[in-house]
Amino acid sequence: MLRPLAIALLASTATPAAAQIADNAQPGDVVVTGRGLDDRAGDRAFDTVTIDRDRITDNASARLESILADVAGLQQFRRSDSRSANPTSQGISLRGIGGNASSRALLILDGVPQADPFGGWVPFPAYSAERLGRIRVTRGGGSGYFGPGALAGTVEMESATPDQLSPLAMGVAYGSRNSLEADGSAALVRSGGFATIAGSYARGDGFTPTVSESRGPVDRPAPYEQASGAVRGVISIAPSTELQANVSAFTDSRDRGTAYTANSDQGADASLRLVGRGNWGWSVLGYLQTRAFSSQFASINPARTTATQTLNQYNTPATGVGARIEVAPPIGDGLSLRLGSDIRAVSGRTQELYTYVAGAPTRQRYAGGETRTAGLFADGSADLGRVTIDLGGRIDWWRIADGYLKEHDLATGAPLTNAPFANRDGTEATGRAGIAWRPVDALVLRGAAYRGWRLPTLNELYRPFRVGADATAANAALNPERLTGYEGGATFTPTATTSLGVTWFHNRLDDAIANVTMGRGPRTFPGVGFVAAGGVYRVRQNLDAITSTGIEVEASWRSGPFNARASWQHVSARVVASGAAAALDGLRPAQTPRDQVSGTLGWRSGEASLSTTLRYVARQFDDDQNSNVLRPATTLDAVATLPLAHAWTVEARAENMFDARVEAGISGNNIVERATPRTLWLGLRYRMR
Repeated sequence: MLRPLAIALLASTATPAAAQIADNAQPGDVVVTGRGLDDRAGDRAFDTVTIDRDRITDNASARLESILADVAGLQQFRRSDSRSANPTSQGISLRGIGGNASSRALLILDGVPQADPFGGWVPFPAYSAERLGRIRVTRGGGSGYFGPGALAGTVEMESATPDQLSPLAMGVAYGSRNSLEADGSAALVRSGGFATIAGSYARGDGFTPTVSESRGPVDRPAPYEQASGAVRGVISIAPSTELQANVSAFTDSRDRGTAYTANSDQGADASLRLVGRGNWGWSVLGYLQTRAFSSQFASINPARTTATQTLNQYNTPATGVGARIEVAPPIGDGLSLRLGSDIRAVSGRTQELYTYVAGAPTRQRYAGGETRTAGLFADGSADLGRVTIDLGGRIDWWRIADGYLKEHDLATGAPLTNAPFANRDGTEATGRAGIAWRPVDALVLRGAAYRGWRLPTLNELYRPFRVGADATAANAALNPERLTGYEGGATFTPTATTSLGVTWFHNRLDDAIANVTMGRGPRTFPGVGFVAAGGVYRVRQNLDAITSTGIEVEASWRSGPFNARASWQHVSARVVASGAAAALDGLRPAQTPRDQVSGTLGWRSGEASLSTTLRYVARQFDDDQNSNVLRPATTLDAVATLPLAHAWTVEARAENMFDARVEAGISGNNIVERATPRTLWLGLRYRMR
């Protein structure tokens, strides 16, 4: 089903746009940028890392999650990537504040929030690296300028601009385990605007996620098939005013390596943005997002000889809609001010078949609801020569409404549960303040404090889930998370091509949402049904807090064709808990390593390039009770490109070159799951000059 869609999508990148490439205007005639308002001067007061276009397109896996791993401390809930992980485990976070699969960092693309409207995870297969031009990661919460949700930081992605794109580009690569990747893009440029189209396709027979010593007859390779496409148009509609239109879609099918573990995710996004760059800067944005997720779950006996279906979440539709307006009035030299408002509403429901008897479901469940946030924000900065000051804040109104849980018997239709949940609402005031001082030209000293918040997702409120024999129940009474933090740092730039930054930080996340262990099988539990022997029953709950204190180091260097980049985070994170979760007090949050390191060495001369990336992640606990330990892992990736004649290049890529064992999870009777093993790629790419 995916393959015809992908072929049509890739073929379309070479049709009518490519037919008109010869008529392109010269780059100097382009008067639109396709971006939002300019970066704020006050950003220099915060810990910000930029990933440029060259690095985005020079990655061994060519996947967004691997690109983001260049920033130490920016992690997914689990170590697996989007070829083998369950999509619901792919939320992103920063600074060791833990995770529960919903993102605690705010991810945006061209101003639009990208987390799944229902679950808060990130649909990584939706983003082809070829369509991205720049990624900026701002560590630290309270970035109210972009909206609520930036508990631990903000990840800003921008679509590639005409000067970054080839008129026509396409590539294909074949890899280990019968894997195939293909992508294509085209750009049509005129003096009054530009249009781009991009598509990507990937498939593979997959590897067996369960490690060899834990496998049984039920274990098998986990195949995947994914495709995405995006069309973008930017035109000038008045002097200093441009209209930006974006439409994108993706489809993603995966298997978890046993029978009854297939899952799929589809989505489509559309947005319109007006940007004015006159004396008064301004921007108006509106967007719509739709998603449809499904997932199956199985119970496997201790000998791993049989798999029995336990749950079929056959459809989880969700919709997100939002708008944003901001103005940047002229208030004087060295001063900037952004004022604005935003609103976002999401709705969704999970539809499930459960309590299987003799291979057939006997019960059906519906659960869902709506959430809405609306906010006002202000962000101002003053550039006073050697001192830059930034101060921003926002106030949000939130509402959780129309929540419900309905269950009935399939044979008789008799209702089992009919529970409407009370509507709730509230307000949250958040903000950030920062100062940067340049005592000498080569040194900047920084300090900042911030407060951020996040509303529970519909997934956390209403959707139960399973991992192997383990089951986790939802909790419709969850409270919002709130983070307070402060940091101090220094950036040393002795030359224009050499930089070293060090940041110390402390964060406290109050009402942290976590999966708390409440019992063990064999037994029937509320919200999930039967949990088999060896399985663990957990419930999403608000902990008192999670604290994290740590240090981050970023270094970069470039000399002629050579470059190097390194990132390290060391964090001490602890749970503060009482009541039913008192046993967790003082433990480390699940899936939170003490150290993460990423280092890249590269060489580039024209179209020829060579780079290697070394990554290390320390041991971490897979569970809230710190009883299941995931080993530390060190991986080495490499990418080489060699130019051929007439704009063609050959590419060779190696992921996890030495086939290190990267443990991603432990479930049931100590069944260990691994992340991607060694994967080798050979490909061909064409870029029209």
